[in-house]
Amino acid sequence: MTITNTLVQGERVHRYASGKFTFSEAGEDPTTLVKTLGWTPRYVAFHNVTDRISYEWFHGMAATESLKTVAAGTRTLDTADAAISVSESAGTVTFSAAAIIEDKVCYWVACG
Repeated sequence: MTITNTLVQGERVHRYASGKFTFSEAGEDPTTLVKTLGWTPRYVAFHNVTDRISYEWFHGMAATESLKTVAAGTRTLDTADAAISVSESAGTVTFSAAAIIEDKVCYWVACG
């Protein structure tokens, strides 16, 4: 059996950002949440801890693709919802309405 492996390794994580939020007040519009990082992340994760749904984006994926994991453990490549959108040129991460649901506790993390 032959195993082929490609490793791209940086010296260390130079940039890190994270946050927590809920949209629970009347009048809030949880359609998108844009975080301007000012740098290009190599990994972005979004976790809805209330419903136990996670989205992950890895450097090299299309800008609007993400790996979706639901509470039952099923993992799929999400190409339709654009739950996480990364603009490498602008240094921004956008979380869409597919991920942001009213009255849910959510955490996000970006590493660069």
